[in-house]
Amino acid sequence: MAGRRTDTRDRIRQVALELFAEQGYEQTTLQEVAERLQITRPALYYHFSTKEAILESVGERLAESIDELVEWGHAQPRTPESRREILRRIGELLEGQWRPLFKFAQVNQGVMQGLPAGERMQAGIVKMVSLLEDPESGPVRKFEARLAVFAVILGSVPFLFDLDVPEAERASVAMEVATKLISED
Repeated sequence: MAGRRTDTRDRIRQVALELFAEQGYEQTTLQEVAERLQITRPALYYHFSTKEAILESVGERLAESIDELVEWGHAQPRTPESRREILRRIGELLEGQWRPLFKFAQVNQGVMQGLPAGERMQAGIVKMVSLLEDPESGPVRKFEARLAVFAVILGSVPFLFDLDVPEAERASVAMEVATKLISED
């Protein structure tokens, strides 16, 4: 039974994020989330009583995923291969289940800034950047490491990419640019 509850919560989070990204956070009601899921409002309220609770739950799950990636990354040697693998894993994270959240966060920056989940997400991105930075590097190399992470992020958000590149190729183009930014000269 617990597995079923988790599945329902996951579906609610996914559908709510899709609606938040499509219509905007403020314009989306819990009734619309329930209707898209084809469940009753009381069934939705059993899992989440507010939109904020849904968003906080999504943010917490993303933060946990980022923390796992950061923990893994810190355990890796500081080699070019490790840095490329870290970038690949960041790309995987962004292209996978978290893509709707990043799209939502771009469209609804004000909402995210006001929530603890938004602050934790921002802190997580800073942690991911730190995985690519060499503390001994100068400011240019450190900035390139940061740009590499943001290149991967841009590749996962369609409307920010605004190039004549098919969606299927967008992430690989962003990854190629990011890899160049962290490559040793």
